[in-house]
Amino acid sequence: QVQPVESGGGLVQTGGSLRLSCAASGRTFGNYAMGWLRQAPGKEREFVAAISWSGATTYYRDSVKGRFTISRDNVKNTLYLRMNNLKPEDTAVYYCAVSRVRTLHQPTEPYEYNYWGQGTQVTVSS
Repeated sequence: QVQPVESGGGLVQTGGSLRLSCAASGRTFGNYAMGWLRQAPGKEREFVAAISWSGATTYYRDSVKGRFTISRDNVKNTLYLRMNNLKPEDTAVYYCAVSRVRTLHQPTEPYEYNYWGQGTQVTVSS
């Protein structure tokens, strides 16, 4: 059983930065692709970024390209999301998700991920 645990959310002003972390225990962390997805009030959960098992391949939704960076440390069993130049539309609960494959076929689809954290709130004030 895998239990991802997110941290690092908070309240920031427009243009600010945050770094989210996700510690995932329970299986060999470095063997599986992982991702970040988010859900704003009244909206469906949406893909933000994903990374392959080795970190060699990354994926981003268009609206965060150039602002967000996903990375992982397989020694520390931790996934990161560095978010710069935050905008009010980035406000959401951010979820860390773990797959059962090394490289995702459809990284934007929530069904690709098998284990989810409880989420961390990110609020960007205008």
